[in-house]
Amino acid sequence: MKPPLVIGWREWIELPELEVARVKVKVDTGARSSSLHAEKIELFQLRGDIGVRFIVFPLQRSRLRPVACQAPLYDERYVKSSNGSRELRPVIRTAVRWGGQVWEVDVTLTSRDLMGFRMLLGREAIRRRFLVDTGRSYFGGRAVAAAVPQTLSSVPASAPASVKKKRRSGG
Repeated sequence: MKPPLVIGWREWIELPELEVARVKVKVDTGARSSSLHAEKIELFQLRGDIGVRFIVFPLQRSRLRPVACQAPLYDERYVKSSNGSRELRPVIRTAVRWGGQVWEVDVTLTSRDLMGFRMLLGREAIRRRFLVDTGRSYFGGRAVAAAVPQTLSSVPASAPASVKKKRRSGG
């Protein structure tokens, strides 16, 4: 049996179907669903179905490099936000790429402008796929192109602190 892949509490991922090359996510096991910062969200007719158009600004605290996206509307769900209010959000199903894997994730669209991360990767997206190391970040590297996953056996507990620190710093 292969050891589970380990993902850090924050990572760089790719959303290939949305043509978002990289976005920094917070891996949050306390949140059931995943959420992406989106602006100018609008529903429209898409070949007899309903689609959703939106703008993604993938870089934190930056209005540079906006990405115009559209996807079929998968669902609409009430989500309890971190401040306790309920909000009806559009949901899309899209591919996520990290650690040499690609998988489908349900993502709600909302304004995360006041939040520290442009995307939250919730527990439904990582269930039965990854083990989260809440004390480490960027197992996939600081850029999506360097996304090589770590496993539980990659950094043994007996490894010298300098090796662990080097891996942690990405160097």
